[in-house]
Amino acid sequence: MSTQEYASLSAVDTARAVGCGAVTAVDVVTAALARVRERDTELRAFTEVWPERALARAARVDAEVARGVRLPLAGVPIGVKAGEGPDSYQNSRLAAAGCVPVGATSMPRTGRGWQTYGHTDRGPTLNPLDPAWSPGGSSAGSAAAVAGGLVPLASGSDGAGSVRIPAAWCGIVGFKPTNGLLPARDRAGLNTPGVLCRTVPDALAYLDAVAAGSCGAAVPGPAALPLGAVWSATLGYADTDPAVAAVARRRVDGLAAAGLIALDEEAELTLADPASAWTGLRSGAPSPADLETIAANDARLADAFARADLLLTPTTPHPPHGHDGPGSRMSVALTWAFNLSGHPAITLPAGTTPQGEPVGLHLVARPHRERLLLDVAARAHTARESR
Repeated sequence: MSTQEYASLSAVDTARAVGCGAVTAVDVVTAALARVRERDTELRAFTEVWPERALARAARVDAEVARGVRLPLAGVPIGVKAGEGPDSYQNSRLAAAGCVPVGATSMPRTGRGWQTYGHTDRGPTLNPLDPAWSPGGSSAGSAAAVAGGLVPLASGSDGAGSVRIPAAWCGIVGFKPTNGLLPARDRAGLNTPGVLCRTVPDALAYLDAVAAGSCGAAVPGPAALPLGAVWSATLGYADTDPAVAAVARRRVDGLAAAGLIALDEEAELTLADPASAWTGLRSGAPSPADLETIAANDARLADAFARADLLLTPTTPHPPHGHDGPGSRMSVALTWAFNLSGHPAITLPAGTTPQGEPVGLHLVARPHRERLLLDVAARAHTARESR
């Protein structure tokens, strides 16, 4: 298998090929490691690479497949977010489904505030779309590894948007399940495991692997389209760039034209800025005002979901910044409200600004409606690709 052929395959395609014997897991992982050697000197997506461990794991996958064991993600190379490790809950579940961890992906150094970048001992992680841009964070290396074709799928964690933001800035898919569906990565319950991938079917395969038997994995997709939807460029408080909002809104209009959503143009979603409440809850000492903000936003979101199946926003209020950081701008402004509320959310590529900067479209569903969210996201992704 050439590195070019390998890089063109989704996780689902790879698993299908390994499962039917068209290629071995060892062949796939060998190509993945070669691809990392080719491109990671440039991208710096990985902080560590584990060739011996990965090839040994791939050989075990091949042995299981030969015995007739069905592994839904057989032989799929994955990147593992540094700081989480291959033995975390989601990565253990992915390995049980047949995935092969090939290395640890970069994230910011601790204690650097709202810095959306990835740190390695070779320098910052670069965005495969343009090396002048940050790949976002904190799942920076996972996003760069997927967007650069080093792996088809990488684990992340999302406490304020750390899966969705880098996915949007690298032009890929980033999915955060309902908070609590998987074990939280922090005491406050804000930081949930999530996945970065190039296709929505890969996100669904991830959900099936990590949440098998859970209520979230069992809920069926939508019975009928269009789904009711509410659009907000700012959620009532974010300083969203007009160019970013325009790109995301065109994507929304495209979904409506394709019959996937019915947009409620009369609905307005205005939340209170969650900044203080998020910080207070994360610290373990929310103030009475913080708790009031959380309760008020929960009530407004409940009202919105009483009339619609989906909420739609840009994923970030501004395009990717450079490697000097975001300054005073809050890249998390449109994502972290849904870490507080716990709703599942996904970002899809929406297009680019006139300057060529990537923009993500952020779709949010009711709690434990992951399959509804992924079903409409898959249809949206297919509709965009077929244009």
